[in-house]
Amino acid sequence: MNKPYFAASVLAMSVAGVFNIASAAESPAAATEVVALTAEQKATASKIYFERCAGCHGILRKGATGKNLEPVNTLKIGHARLEKIVSYGTEGGMVNFDDILSKEEISLMASYIQQTPDTPPEWGMKDMLNSWKLVIKPEDRPKKPQSKVNLKNVFSVTLRDSGEVALIDGDTKKIWGIVKTGYAVHISRLSASGRYVYVIGRDGKLDLIDLWYETPTVVATLKVGIEARSVETSKFKGYEDKYAIAGSYWPPQYVITEGDTLKPLKIVSTRGMTVDGEYHPEPRVASIVATLGKPEWVVNIKETGMIRLVDYSDIKNLKETTIESAKFLHDGGWDSTKRYFLVAANASNKVAVVDTKTGKLAALVDTKAKPHPGRGANFVHPKFGPVWATSHLGADVITLIGTDPAKHPKQAWKVVQELKNHGSGSLFVKTHPKSHHLYADSPLNPETENAESVTVYDIRNLDQPPVVINVARMADLPEGKAVKRVVQAEYNADGTEVWYSIWAGKTEPSAIVVLDDKTLKMKAVIKDPKLITPTGKFNVYNTQHDIY
Repeated sequence: MNKPYFAASVLAMSVAGVFNIASAAESPAAATEVVALTAEQKATASKIYFERCAGCHGILRKGATGKNLEPVNTLKIGHARLEKIVSYGTEGGMVNFDDILSKEEISLMASYIQQTPDTPPEWGMKDMLNSWKLVIKPEDRPKKPQSKVNLKNVFSVTLRDSGEVALIDGDTKKIWGIVKTGYAVHISRLSASGRYVYVIGRDGKLDLIDLWYETPTVVATLKVGIEARSVETSKFKGYEDKYAIAGSYWPPQYVITEGDTLKPLKIVSTRGMTVDGEYHPEPRVASIVATLGKPEWVVNIKETGMIRLVDYSDIKNLKETTIESAKFLHDGGWDSTKRYFLVAANASNKVAVVDTKTGKLAALVDTKAKPHPGRGANFVHPKFGPVWATSHLGADVITLIGTDPAKHPKQAWKVVQELKNHGSGSLFVKTHPKSHHLYADSPLNPETENAESVTVYDIRNLDQPPVVINVARMADLPEGKAVKRVVQAEYNADGTEVWYSIWAGKTEPSAIVVLDDKTLKMKAVIKDPKLITPTGKFNVYNTQHDIY
């Protein structure tokens, strides 16, 4: 079996870190004595844990997608066994670290996770205001676009390990500009106007990028917490670009800010009871989307399984509707009508469906193991009508769910078909209204060939065998230690091209491969030394209008 490379991005953290505690060979009596750490060692281990482990296991190590790593569990295993798990991973889904951490660092982490975790500091309004930087006031910014770049076809590309975002001209395939951002940006979101790009790093740093300058320019920054993943803007008519909302992993809370300055206005905690009726101290904010039919955000709280509908029409007298769904909430996207929001509850092997018109849960749909849709994919099935698709971390299928209760009530909120993927460990599916193809990746699959490939289905004839393409090989990159993982399809603005990231090692060349959607042939390869571990890509027009 080929060893998978793990670059510890939020993408990989969705599945990594599943310690198989129950299968540990050592009994409690065989566990070695815990090694005391110096202040310097503890600081080093804390940094590694944040970068490599916290996304799955949580800051407090209480677990989510990954297992609980509190001492009550890790002490039973012992230092030697923990070193092996960290080094080589497990069949439960955790991949190996032996090609990214040194032997000394692996030993250090084995000791660190046997000790009681420290509780990080809170991050309140005073901290946020001290971190807030209004670099350029709105009145001092351009009154119209200053470049000749086709802004609708710009791609915001996460350069994960350099802590940057590359803005790439989709027409010329050239890097228009690179801006310094927070660590490992998880997502780029567009303002309703399409002018501003909001990017948020895992370190909680939120940056506002103005595309109207000659080159992309950061005009405001805010640190929303110690760790974060999500950001969204206000999109309802009359509120365009007025507000932004950012959710934190730690502290568990969200903040509402001014849309064009990022000045923090209101902080709301997400601590509380789970759907099982138990208190959780670390319910992290997962995905956030803006409802189009009313002034509202859909805020998904990971550990509690609660979905909050946040009405932003009156910030001072904020109203929330709390919907019970299932644990642990992760990514999701709209159906084709933009009325229903579908979100993966990956630990429960379910997809929750929210009817934003009624403000109620429409359904909980049972699926195969660990659905992971990204935003998912919408298309009209030749037999079952409108469907929404999700891929899976834990199963080699693409699940199709009926989404039309009006005209196809028998299929609505049911799994109507499962398509065979070329492997499990998939993170994203993608299609486009102008395309007849559905794409699925498998970057976390343990086999190199699978991780480097994508499956392409013809949605006009889903009984026909799909095409499997090794996209990584198209990039013609030099051989290296790391697997060249192919991740996250993104269409260009007119739906004729599909862009894939070739995610190699931090010190190895990476690339972006552009496919012709009609022929499935390579159209271009974007290579540049500055493209350091590209992962997520967000086309301005498609992201602005939630096209997927």
